[in-house]
Amino acid sequence: MKKIRRDLTKGNVNKNLMYMAMPAILGSLAQTVYTIVDMFWIGRISATAVAAVTVSSSLFFLVWILSSIIGISSVSLISQHYGRDDEDKTARAIEQTIVFKFIVAVITMIIMTFLLRPIIMFLTNDLAVVEKALEYSYVQILFLPIFFSQVTTTTAMRCVGDSKKPMIIMMVSAALNMVLDPILMFETVPVLGIRGFGMGIVGASLASGIASSVAFILGMIVLFGGFTNIKLRLKGLLRLDPEMDKKLITIGLPVGFEMAAREVGGLIVMRFLASYGTEVLAAFGITFRLVAVAYTVMGGLSNGGGAIVGQNLGANNVERAEDTAYAAGKMGLLMIGSISALSMLFAPQLIGTFVNDRAVIEIGSVLLRITLVGATIFASALSLSCVFTGSGYNFPYVVSSISGKWLLQIPFLFITVHYLNLPYYVVPLSYMGADITEALVLFGFFKKGSWKTYRVSEEMAGD
Repeated sequence: MKKIRRDLTKGNVNKNLMYMAMPAILGSLAQTVYTIVDMFWIGRISATAVAAVTVSSSLFFLVWILSSIIGISSVSLISQHYGRDDEDKTARAIEQTIVFKFIVAVITMIIMTFLLRPIIMFLTNDLAVVEKALEYSYVQILFLPIFFSQVTTTTAMRCVGDSKKPMIIMMVSAALNMVLDPILMFETVPVLGIRGFGMGIVGASLASGIASSVAFILGMIVLFGGFTNIKLRLKGLLRLDPEMDKKLITIGLPVGFEMAAREVGGLIVMRFLASYGTEVLAAFGITFRLVAVAYTVMGGLSNGGGAIVGQNLGANNVERAEDTAYAAGKMGLLMIGSISALSMLFAPQLIGTFVNDRAVIEIGSVLLRITLVGATIFASALSLSCVFTGSGYNFPYVVSSISGKWLLQIPFLFITVHYLNLPYYVVPLSYMGADITEALVLFGFFKKGSWKTYRVSEEMAGD
């Protein structure tokens, strides 16, 4: 494997962004395509299975907060140290992120084993959905340490300017996932007609774990084998660095609060959705797998842009960091706008790909069209917010999430669903309102400019 070193503090801003963002987008899209294919196969089991995976996924978004707190912190730490040409601290930041995430995941795995049933039973009263969701979730819990640590390996490569190897690893993982899904899920593998394992949605969950394990092993080979722009040391995994670990928690803590507010709010929204029945819940699950395509593009721009911003702030080149954010914002709006327009036009066909239930198709088409309006507006603001990730100034995420989710969406649903008993379409309307609110808040913080003077260590701020 060839090393690719690119100085993101120099050269054309748009070209650097494309170099970093496009592989991140393509790699993430491969993962998103997998989740869509996964839902396609699950939809062939039953609407109950789709609803069960939807409930389980909502729960694990909440669990994922712990990984994200450390992960967001690592982006600014790794990229800023690398931008200062401090390879020793760059390597230490990556090593500590991997081992710290693994330890946190093991603790979380133990706790979640006891909490899983009561949480799922809070989300839905349908006992058939509860049992299926538990089957799926217990396998997911088993692989938590791998899920947490695997993301760090690809993130670390991007932060040191290597965008292609993470893309390749993610594509390999997604392809393996898609191959394993039907083999593990069905008694007879569709199309091929060969004998499968017949494990149902447990097979889908197991396929995710196996594919992530392969991605983790490949990532570790690249990082510890010196096949990227930084080489790690195995002894770095055998000790904890209290100073570095403290930063891994504190820098990303605002994002943790933001995600907690978002995901707890999401569970409450899920409860409102469940009141409309299994068909609406299933349609919602399919819709959000499709909307995930838009969020994947935004995430790729934010991740790629965040690495560039971090390196430039580490080199105290604030103007280039700001130019990168504007380029990401424009690119995000253009790309998501195009995806959303096509998805709205062919909404029934897209939903119908996953299920044959006419009611689910009709409901899903309404949900998809309305939800994409807010996602398109949110796209530009989230792409701009790469300056917060790269600088380590993550407080704006807290304000935006609380404003959109808790001050607008949940009160709106409480009134329209609980008191006025309005139809299900008020739920996607609440998402649209929340997305627009969050976009305005993030844009306001971007223009305020506090991120320009924020650094992850005093020595950088003092330069």
